[in-house]
Amino acid sequence: MKDSVIVIGAGKLGAKLARLLNENGENVLVADKQSDAFYKLDDFSGFTIVGDATDLDFLKSIDIEDSKMVIITTNDDNVNIFLAEVCFYIFAIKKIYVRLSDTDKGKLLENTSIKGIYPFNLSVDFFCQQEKETR
Repeated sequence: MKDSVIVIGAGKLGAKLARLLNENGENVLVADKQSDAFYKLDDFSGFTIVGDATDLDFLKSIDIEDSKMVIITTNDDNVNIFLAEVCFYIFAIKKIYVRLSDTDKGKLLENTSIKGIYPFNLSVDFFCQQEKETR
């Protein structure tokens, strides 16, 4: 899908980002290994596809090289880093976001344009901001 946003992983984060981007007028495709993962995509008018994103043939079949952004949100940091690097080095995707639970793994993204999303850091930052506002 030309100029689409591809979200890999339809968990809570992936589903929420897909819905937000779709609501903002983006053409969004969500890919997940399991079809039952798509139940979180209520009020979503984008596209869904079941498949293994670690399979290069699957990525080619969804025209990943024509996407304008890829967001990787599976629950496995190693898979996420692998997919991010495949998107960066093989498919030359310019905008890549990857969810990482382990903040130390962010070092693997150095010297790339891949941006890390760290739920732990976001939670801590949110708590600190809320605490600061109540003082």
